[in-house]
Amino acid sequence: MKVCVVGAGAVGGLVAGWLGHRLGPQDLTLSVLARGETLAALQRDGLRVEQAGGPVVVQPILASDQPEVLGVQDLVVVAVKGPALGAVAPAVRALSGAHTTVLVAMNGIPWWYFDHLEGPAQGLRLATVDPGDRIRAHIPTERVLGCVVHLSAGTSAPGVVSHAFGNRLILGEPAGGDSLRLQQVGDLLARGGFVVETSPRIQREIWFKLWGNMTMNPISALTGATGDRILDDTLLRAYLNAMMLEARDIGARFGIPIEQHPEQRHEVTRKLGALRTSMLQDTEAGRPLEIDALLSAVCEVGRRLHMPTPHLDSLLGMTRLMARTRGLYPEAGAEGETVS
Repeated sequence: MKVCVVGAGAVGGLVAGWLGHRLGPQDLTLSVLARGETLAALQRDGLRVEQAGGPVVVQPILASDQPEVLGVQDLVVVAVKGPALGAVAPAVRALSGAHTTVLVAMNGIPWWYFDHLEGPAQGLRLATVDPGDRIRAHIPTERVLGCVVHLSAGTSAPGVVSHAFGNRLILGEPAGGDSLRLQQVGDLLARGGFVVETSPRIQREIWFKLWGNMTMNPISALTGATGDRILDDTLLRAYLNAMMLEARDIGARFGIPIEQHPEQRHEVTRKLGALRTSMLQDTEAGRPLEIDALLSAVCEVGRRLHMPTPHLDSLLGMTRLMARTRGLYPEAGAEGETVS
């Protein structure tokens, strides 16, 4: 199987590192599409994964910023942050042939989310996620497998991934059910060291993960606080609850109900201790923030379903303005942005 990982950050680097280390050339031909300092580091030093059991080095690894050099793939793993997806979508298309599968291992609501979801939001296309259907034009839904990532990893330097804990991936077809390609991709990732589950309705898994990080991520970026300190603040905890109840009502309306109360979800989050969310890390590093797929999209779904989201809207406004003042999010009216 020819496999190309697009984006050698924390998740993409871990996928490429584990697959390259644990599977031989008889199993796959592995490559990475990267750019800038990451590309230079991969070409010079290979990909390094640091973990408790000792470092894993994949060296050399085929890396390029030109998809034409890497050729048509059987599997493309897209593991970039939301703000970068529009820029890499043409490259994903160039890596794809008639039978290519695109595994989307990203946070938030993806562009294909409502294509096969029955109910009042069926077929809904979100301008906050894919303005003008630009991503859809390059990566049609029929190529996609959904993926929800449950692990903690970071990048300590270009081409160097630090794995903290977790190795769970949930895969699913956008249209639901089972398929041969779902089984094949799941088997490949399992042999690479991941605990792989498949879901008959991957939208449920995406929404349930988002239910927590649509609020915790932005609040951590605004305050600079870790998850435990946020949950210890009674005013912030009440604010979290109000937003999560708004989102829970939206999900129930479009067919993905959540039976938990926010307080039950907080107890799960508390077990992670002093969690530094990905958005907090991106803010501190001066990287673009993935506000739209995590938060703007939820507010847009609420508007489109005529459901008020005053608490989520207030968080969106504060987070977006904070990011704009730091140059981490487009200014109002920038090309490709939907002003809400």
